[in-house]
Amino acid sequence: MKKISILMQKQVSTSTQILLFTGLIYISFSCANKPGLITVTTANASVITQTAAVTGGNVHARSSGKILAKGVCWSTGGEPTILDNKTINGKDTGSFVSILTGLRPRTEYYIRSYVIKESDTVYGNVIKFTTQDYGSVTDIEGNEYKTITIGTQTWMMKNLRTTKYKDGTAIRLIKDSASWASLTTPAYCWYKNDEAAFKSTYGALYNWYTVSTGKLCPAGWHAPSDDEWNILTSNLGGELIAGGKLKERGTSYWVEPNTGATNESGFSALPGGFRYHDGVFFDLGFGGYWWSSKQYSTGDAFFRFLYYMDSTAFRFNNRKKNGFSVRCLQD
Repeated sequence: MKKISILMQKQVSTSTQILLFTGLIYISFSCANKPGLITVTTANASVITQTAAVTGGNVHARSSGKILAKGVCWSTGGEPTILDNKTINGKDTGSFVSILTGLRPRTEYYIRSYVIKESDTVYGNVIKFTTQDYGSVTDIEGNEYKTITIGTQTWMMKNLRTTKYKDGTAIRLIKDSASWASLTTPAYCWYKNDEAAFKSTYGALYNWYTVSTGKLCPAGWHAPSDDEWNILTSNLGGELIAGGKLKERGTSYWVEPNTGATNESGFSALPGGFRYHDGVFFDLGFGGYWWSSKQYSTGDAFFRFLYYMDSTAFRFNNRKKNGFSVRCLQD
């Protein structure tokens, strides 16, 4: 039989050629671009607060393999993976910075950088750090409040429940609906006038005239201005999503579905309801209402509202006679 010697050459890659002969296959390799490994290292955690930390990593690659994603993953276990919490910081090589948010105070975390390739996932070294502890402040009556730092601000984690100004002067308690409706002076109450049931969890409800005295919060603290509420919601990604990050998770206090609630900020907002300017109580479980110190008009002032069916932190104005919650902000 006559031997057929037809040569077919196929370029497979820049580093490999396959030479095919009839009945025989020869494979030759070129070492000009020898593949290397992807390596990734984890940066130490820094700027550690109660709910956030800054870290990152560095990716070095000597191969042409495609990088699909890189970032840092974290958990409270010893070896976090991309199935746990993670940041996504691009698809290129080199150094990168990751900001971890939604952490819990006084908690030990493990972090490591990662690179997702088409074929597998490569992890960097594991680093451990602990978030800062809660702060605390005590009002004139000895009520203690845990505090949380969100961005550059430090807030109480529960609503104010004092019945005295910081100078020791008593605030007027008004139970009767008709008397509440006629007020143009400072006063407070408990939801449905039931101190035993609601004080510890939801705090007191104050009309805006009480807030406007400037004496309601403990020394070194104050009722937040409208601009300071804006700073808070901006730090949490804007009004449309900040509400979810402020609300306590689950439905132990909030009515279902408590849309978007993650409490990522640690603010732990509860639906304490309010007392309308006619003296009637509404919305326990459905909504939370918090005064700002800024008036809108002679009869109205600005406040913030969180709702069980929305992730928005709403900014409204309404009658100064209403009884709303107060969260104090550190000076």
